Amino acid sequence: MASGPAPDPGGAPLLIACALGIERFALRGAGPGGAAGPVTVVRTGMGPQAAERAVSRALAGERAGARPVPWVRTAVVATGFCAGLAPGMHPGDLVVADETRDPAGRTPCDGSRVLAEALARHARRARGGAGRTVHIGPVAGSNHVVRGAERAELHATGAIAVDMESAATLRSAVRGGGRPVAAVRVIVDAPEHELVRIGTLRGGISAFRVLRTVLPAFFDWHRSSFLSGDELDGHAAPPDHPGRDVSL
Repeated sequence: MASGPAPDPGGAPLLIACALGIERFALRGAGPGGAAGPVTVVRTGMGPQAAERAVSRALAGERAGARPVPWVRTAVVATGFCAGLAPGMHPGDLVVADETRDPAGRTPCDGSRVLAEALARHARRARGGAGRTVHIGPVAGSNHVVRGAERAELHATGAIAVDMESAATLRSAVRGGGRPVAAVRVIVDAPEHELVRIGTLRGGISAFRVLRTVLPAFFDWHRSSFLSGDELDGHAAPPDHPGRDVSL
């Protein structure tokens, strides 16, 4: 990624949480110019319990007042790969949560429309004018890989994607009080492209390449989330939200 102005060390911090080493590798450019403040990428490990522990540890210093600007709360983005739930989704599509949900509850996301539009804009730049499909809707949390009939059951609840860490990550982030939170996932498999089928490797490579491009959009969202009066359109999504796509 091209370099630019250094992030403001006194600005609002951004914490990016992912589960897998390959996801962390794709995000290894975190921290160059374009960020509004210090950027940290945390590899949480797989599963909701691991995500909850890792995010709680990462934010513990903030709660203790250890940061130089303790009144500016760290924004948190959960990211990585996911399974798409809606027919017609493809590996490499992007999913922006307007809420995350699991048996423990729901967490509304901030600025989902702003984030989706930033992802679409940067995808066009990265691909020389060609776009990518960006889906907006609820992201479900699970403690295991979801396949087949269970995938269809989750989609029937209104969820458009599922992963094992986003819901736990955002719930942990907001537990101590309000802060901007978001979840962005790249589809690695979908109803017509399940992990157990031939072609998984191709889907994984496509998803990895897309994940490498998301950081500039995260920085755009991060800056906008702290602007006074900024429209944060992802709050309190209705429980039967059908999901929507950003037109590219």
